Amino acid sequence: MVEPGVIRKLDEDVVNRIAAGEIVQRPANALKELMENSLDAKATNIVITVKAGGLKYLQIQDNGTGIRFEDLNIVCERFTTSKLREYDDLQVIGTYGFRGEALASISHIAHLTILTKTDGSKCAYKASYENGKLKGLPKPCAGNNGTQITVEDLFYNVVARKRALRSPNEEYTHIMEVVGGYAIHNSHVGFTLKKFGENTDIKTPINSTTVENIRVIHGNSIARELLEIELKDETLKMSVHGFITNVNYSNRKGTLLLFINHRLVDCVSIRKALDAVYATYLPKNAHSFVYLSIELDPRNVDVNVHPTKHEVQFLYEEQVVERIKCCVESKLISCNSSRVMYTQARLPGATAVEEIVKKTTDGAKVYAKDLVRVSSDTQKIDKFFLIAAKNDEIQNEIKNIHKEMEADVETRENDKERTDIRNETEVMNPEENSELDIENSPKEVERSIWKDININQANLSYIDPKESFKTRQFKYERVETKLTSVKQLRVAVEDRVSRNLREILANLIFIACIDCHKSLLQHSTKLYLCDTTRISEELFYETILYDFQNFGLVKMSNPLPLEELFVLGLNTNERECKDEGDLRAMAKEMTKHLLSKKAMLLEYFSFELNDEGELLALPLLLDGHTPFMGALPIYLVRLVTEVNWDSEKECFDTLSRQTAIFYSQPNPDDNENVLKSEFWKQEHIIFPAIRRYFLPPTSFVDSGAILQIASLSDLYKVFERC
Repeated sequence: MVEPGVIRKLDEDVVNRIAAGEIVQRPANALKELMENSLDAKATNIVITVKAGGLKYLQIQDNGTGIRFEDLNIVCERFTTSKLREYDDLQVIGTYGFRGEALASISHIAHLTILTKTDGSKCAYKASYENGKLKGLPKPCAGNNGTQITVEDLFYNVVARKRALRSPNEEYTHIMEVVGGYAIHNSHVGFTLKKFGENTDIKTPINSTTVENIRVIHGNSIARELLEIELKDETLKMSVHGFITNVNYSNRKGTLLLFINHRLVDCVSIRKALDAVYATYLPKNAHSFVYLSIELDPRNVDVNVHPTKHEVQFLYEEQVVERIKCCVESKLISCNSSRVMYTQARLPGATAVEEIVKKTTDGAKVYAKDLVRVSSDTQKIDKFFLIAAKNDEIQNEIKNIHKEMEADVETRENDKERTDIRNETEVMNPEENSELDIENSPKEVERSIWKDININQANLSYIDPKESFKTRQFKYERVETKLTSVKQLRVAVEDRVSRNLREILANLIFIACIDCHKSLLQHSTKLYLCDTTRISEELFYETILYDFQNFGLVKMSNPLPLEELFVLGLNTNERECKDEGDLRAMAKEMTKHLLSKKAMLLEYFSFELNDEGELLALPLLLDGHTPFMGALPIYLVRLVTEVNWDSEKECFDTLSRQTAIFYSQPNPDDNENVLKSEFWKQEHIIFPAIRRYFLPPTSFVDSGAILQIASLSDLYKVFERC
């Protein structure tokens, strides 16, 4: 017969380790507890440093009130806290911490060091702890007001837990999510997160705003689609404030930042309710970004239901969830498109054009000097030049184009020498890429000629951008980049934007192209001369950053050998070098270097190479636009020589800049048809994109990229004198 087991009281060390395992499940949990302590201490700036995902090293430093010297002896003992005295205080708790277990739990599974200084003390004190006990007396030292807590070798004595954790990179991702959530909710506090010895990954300023912190952490693609919601219900004693994305934004992985009484928690019922609302508007398996801050009567909330405080329970849950669901649904129904919101965010105030139109519709008198041509279709500068072609000339031109293309196809099939690469980059393959309908009316034929000449400069064929992702599961949605370096480059673009130039370009009326490099634009009653090439370069640079990992492919109908292209580029750049062998050796090294970056170029930039050293595809930055392929050899050479491949941020910056320079180069041919093709491309592709998306830098104000050359009101003054 089996004897019953003997019940024994567990050793205190065993009890503490068990409790520590419940509270600190991973480094992100430990950091969350420490951040909440800093916020309870009224800190306005919190700096977090992490090494190996927080397992080797985790440090948090704040400028809060600090810890009194007298309390350092017991600060790491269980159930010691300055925020709670009696159980009834838990019913109206207004702080994050209340159990006094965080530091005690961490000290039982890691090496803990505290350096603290209060405002009234003459010096700081440093103390080390192990298993909740102080190791030696606190040592006086220099330090700033506040507390610095260092956690080293987390889970050093819990081997099973440490092995169960995944890679340090994944643990760091969890840390970024926690820091990002608290930074968005506590926008008045500055948060800094960085890896030990590396650049900063998250940095938000003190006294920022919620929207700005969302932009810094999650990117402008989310920030510009946000809708603000507010809800107050006296019956439920509830108030809600938050930001949600409109129906034009979706992502495969949704984000819900839910704070109840300022605690970052998860609530299954609220999550399901929000998913049900968005399911009506978003594609299948697509989700939204939602940030909600819900404040309830503390007496209706039980915060002590989960060891990590990850969940809370509250009264009248069904009614609260239903009110939030109705509020979000009504906001989505009444919201405008994201493009309108984006324009309002970029352009402060109403434009002069809108004001004049409003005055006109209201019946107010408008003087002649204030009249603005608001539609470019009413009258164009082309009216004053004889450019109409006869029907027979158009038909003959079509036939000539076909003959030239067919002759070039035969040439490429019979001749594989290096010199033919230059031809391949100048003429399209008509069978794969050119479909001209001769039976169309003359006007339609004329339009199709210029459109096809513009698009079909090289042996290229288009792939739908939605089909161009490396992973097919992203077929109907964008890939949101998580790279901090790209987000920092985007923020840099937004920080240097000129609001005045943005207003001008967002409401521009295209007048005419002077040549391939200069154009005339109208805004309100003013006429501007623009450097098209420089503006296009900046437009393509911003396009690469904001559409990162989301480019279509411009496929080559025939693969182009990189080595031959490099030889052509080196011949152009190094006219003094006449040794063919030297050029060939350099070209081979450049080809080898570019092939070593093949995977990165394809995933991030849709720049496709094969193992044989051939170029298969270029990125499609704007629909209907392809670069001048005659500049391709020089572009490839500059990718090797001008791009900083050693630093991630510098690499993306310089590679984007060189690609933008390549795509902004017009065809220098003086042929009339080529010029018309370039002019058509600028008017119908480049400038519409500038109007919708371009964020002009402040450097354009003084550099002459955009110059005012005439003003209607000033001209009237001159006429009046005459």
